[in-house]
Amino acid sequence: MNPTHYLYLATPPRQSFVADATPEEYQILGQHFAYMDQVRERGQLLLTGPALDGSWGVAIFKVTTQEEAEALMRADPAIQVGLFTGKVHPLAIGPITP
Repeated sequence: MNPTHYLYLATPPRQSFVADATPEEYQILGQHFAYMDQVRERGQLLLTGPALDGSWGVAIFKVTTQEEAEALMRADPAIQVGLFTGKVHPLAIGPITP
């Protein structure tokens, strides 16, 4: 089965990050959000959002190669400065069956 999308998991520096981020971290987080908006505008993002327990953020990239997914992850400002660590995993998204 060939991948149709890639799951991007972004891990913050600590689980309490959303509640206790420093002003500098919030600035980088804003850059991360702006970057995700750009990826969405290019048609390469299916969804994005945080885990409510603070353990990670998730995005599903609409690309079909590992290289494309890794390039999108590496271009994330939060990854570039080392605020988040990230991993990408291949997915095959299909119709939901009852």
